[in-house]
Amino acid sequence: MGKKGFGDMMKQVQKMQAKMEQLQDELNEREVEGSAGGGMVKAVVTGKGDIKEIKIEPQVMEDGDVEMLEDLIVAALSQAQENAAQLQQEVMSELTGGLNIPGLGGLGL
Repeated sequence: MGKKGFGDMMKQVQKMQAKMEQLQDELNEREVEGSAGGGMVKAVVTGKGDIKEIKIEPQVMEDGDVEMLEDLIVAALSQAQENAAQLQQEVMSELTGGLNIPGLGGLGL
């Protein structure tokens, strides 16, 4: 590979790196939700999976069943994080054009 070919390849790598950073920022700004108990507990996370908020309907507290509430919170968080992982896959396919490129999975998350 000559200097020109190597230089062109480096420009492509820099473009891809800039796009990757842009997509990471986008994921950090986007939010997804998960819920449990028919929507009684909701969890909101960023596209990267960071927890933003938990919402609990007051009716859940009326029974005083702490274990059930804990289970609902875990289920809502799990669903929200699964939704974030799916969003990451969608964003990654935008970067790679749908190709599975080893080492780029999850945008370094």
